Amino acid sequence: MTKLTPTIAIDGPAASGKGTLARRLAEYFRFHHLDTGLTYRGVAHALIEANMPLDNEDMACLVAEKLDLGSLNKDILSAHEIGDAASKVAVMSRVRETLVEAQRKFANKEPGAVLDGRDIGTVVCPQAEIKLYITASPEKRAERRYREVGEKGSGAEYSQILADIIKRDERDMGRADSPLKPAENAHLIDTSEMSIETAFSTALALVEEALSE
Repeated sequence: MTKLTPTIAIDGPAASGKGTLARRLAEYFRFHHLDTGLTYRGVAHALIEANMPLDNEDMACLVAEKLDLGSLNKDILSAHEIGDAASKVAVMSRVRETLVEAQRKFANKEPGAVLDGRDIGTVVCPQAEIKLYITASPEKRAERRYREVGEKGSGAEYSQILADIIKRDERDMGRADSPLKPAENAHLIDTSEMSIETAFSTALALVEEALSE
């Protein structure tokens, strides 16, 4: 029987579409939503603002302990350079432990929660009622990010974005602590050739089936 405060865990690499799906599912079910990547970006941003090195784990832990999950500004934290810095902070075990504890508390909020990131189904919420792993080819993800950056009026080269995505995938999948990978019981959705509506209807059907059990 599904618990009273169900959790939807969504994982996947950068620009796979997991964030968009997570937000839409949260809106549909009127659940709380947390982009856990923003928690790492929040730590990285605070370090950058304080002119602190990104490899200072003690300072990063202090920032993580004080981070307010309700004040994460996606518009500020979505900057490409902050994302790159966040993937460096995310390899720190003590920082991950601190943020994972906060994320787990968020996952228990009523009436339910949708969390998206890179280790939700495997580490943060291994007992989630439904787990989705959203993926797409590196080239398609780079194309999406290129369009996104262009719409914001920022200059960017597709080749550099693709190289950054491949490098980030290698770092996220190769880290010793909580590497990016599908949970054993996750439903895989490849959005490479899907429209957002097709991806959403596919995800929604899987979630509704799981929550009705």
